Amino acid sequence: MSDTTGAGPGGAGCPVETGTGRGASAAAGAETGVAVRGGAETGVARTALLVAAARAIETHRPDALARDPYAEHFVRAAGGCADWPLHPDDVPGGEADPLWGRLGRYFALRTRVLDDHLGHAAHSGERQVVLLGAGLDTRALRLPWPEGTVVYEIDQAPVLAFKQRVLDALPPVPGAAERRVLAADVREDWAGPLKEAGFDPSQRTAWLAEGLFLYLPAAAEAQILTDLHTYSTAGSSLAYEIKLGLESAAVRDSPVYTQARDRLGIDLLGLFDTSPRPDSAATLAQRGWRTETRTPFDHSRALGRGPLPEPNDALAANRWVFALR
Repeated sequence: MSDTTGAGPGGAGCPVETGTGRGASAAAGAETGVAVRGGAETGVARTALLVAAARAIETHRPDALARDPYAEHFVRAAGGCADWPLHPDDVPGGEADPLWGRLGRYFALRTRVLDDHLGHAAHSGERQVVLLGAGLDTRALRLPWPEGTVVYEIDQAPVLAFKQRVLDALPPVPGAAERRVLAADVREDWAGPLKEAGFDPSQRTAWLAEGLFLYLPAAAEAQILTDLHTYSTAGSSLAYEIKLGLESAAVRDSPVYTQARDRLGIDLLGLFDTSPRPDSAATLAQRGWRTETRTPFDHSRALGRGPLPEPNDALAANRWVFALR
């Protein structure tokens, strides 16, 4: 994945993803992807800012699925995204807008579901939380963690540096979990730095890979799960997102994909890894994990809000997998 300082419809100067998602720098994608470049704001992937903007919009909804008071600060600090909406009133089409409505609410739904998953895990005794490809995730600060919870955030150095600069300019949060930040590439050795930071494999752990595996080669996904299994004791949990194979031409031409490309310069389809995907849930089951796979629409119906199926749906192939060892 490479980034450029683009001047397209999303605003001059905001980094634009231009890579194929299969090169050596095609890191973490929608939630976390960064280009390894200098550590300045332009190193933050435009996709990570897209998710942050979606969370900012959701935060101001009266029926918000999730609230992230930090999200809009990341978008404002990045520069060049001044015309991106950060409030529902700034989206003329509302939830009918394919980009900031439908896709944005998908990101909000994903945030809510994974917030709930981690909250349940922590209150069930998992006091170590590991965010693989943490990106602009602020769960360590905004969720009500039990005393003694440690949240490890793993991502590449440029995005973590940008994130920390933004957070340093904001008031500290009392009662937040202990946050330990690790600069590492999840396709390489991340387990070593994790242990050096104090991670204890003998303790139960809640693992999260949000918006990560869609953008990684199959071999990288398989290796991450092997390492994760090695460092997970009984009672540990995992949640992650996948997409089921290649989508049809009609789906690839759907408004979610075309408007992300045309309005923001984000070619999501170009970032997805197109190699055959491993059946990671089956692999985990063979290793003794109990797994459950759900569609986003399952959660929309359960919560009474969020995106529902539509023809040629860019969200239809997405699955969220939950596993317990």
